[in-house]
Amino acid sequence: MLDEKKGCGCSVSREKQKYLDSQDEEAGQDKVEKSAKMKSPYPRTNEMVYIEGGKFTMGTDDPIFVADGEGPARMVKVKSFYMDKFEVSNSEFELFVNQTQYKTEAEKFGNSFVLENLVSEKVLSKVTQAVAAAPWWVPIDGADWRHPNGPDSFIKEKMDHPVLHVSWNDAIAFCKWAGKRLPTEAEWELFPWGNKENPGDKHWMNIWHGEFPKTNTKEDGYEQTCPVTEFPPQNKFGLKNIIGNAWEWTQDWWDVRHTKDFKDNPKGPSTGTDKSYCYRYRCAARSQNTPDSSAVT
Repeated sequence: MLDEKKGCGCSVSREKQKYLDSQDEEAGQDKVEKSAKMKSPYPRTNEMVYIEGGKFTMGTDDPIFVADGEGPARMVKVKSFYMDKFEVSNSEFELFVNQTQYKTEAEKFGNSFVLENLVSEKVLSKVTQAVAAAPWWVPIDGADWRHPNGPDSFIKEKMDHPVLHVSWNDAIAFCKWAGKRLPTEAEWELFPWGNKENPGDKHWMNIWHGEFPKTNTKEDGYEQTCPVTEFPPQNKFGLKNIIGNAWEWTQDWWDVRHTKDFKDNPKGPSTGTDKSYCYRYRCAARSQNTPDSSAVT
């Protein structure tokens, strides 16, 4: 586990500012059906599964990153909902971009954050700044969803991998196009996993192995991302890569003030400056960033 004082730099962000939460509560079924029928040269991975709601314990009384609001453990109830079986792949995101001509915020800003050991020496030589608290994260000009590790990297051979460098605002735009929505943080944490990293002594997820951020031993077979269809289903619902592979945005505004009081279908604060996304492979682990921020993972 990473040192709490050092962290991993997961919250590296652009300048903070306030945003309006424009997410629709109900997805349009016609949009879902229309996007589902779109033709693609790649196998479609937009299947959704029904998630039966219920009560569960959210958070933990044994937090690792206390400042992130991982605790306390509290009883939460969520309604039933639908969830994509796979992460959004490059090929699925490309369908959206081709139809709408959408420009991601990384493309508009002209840069995004990348782990320095994933950047070529030529591109890295042009970098003049880094994140003080996490110098392994560097802003790379020309890094975006089509060029995940910088302008000299491409996704042609990774169309079935998760799309990267997508901000919360970008994710919302994709969801609206597809007639869907982001899950709430409570909905996201509903998914059970277990208490073993490698059930049955097998790898079920793609995470960093080794000393972060220096060495990834690639014990799971991957140095970076893997196909969204890789590994066995991670829970009884058949969902894949819910843990690992890429950071995931949720609908909620960020909040670290929690109580043990029962919550019925919670959706987080009504306003804020940072959005919540889940990272690391513990259910209670969480972090935040501004809605316009993006990175390679």
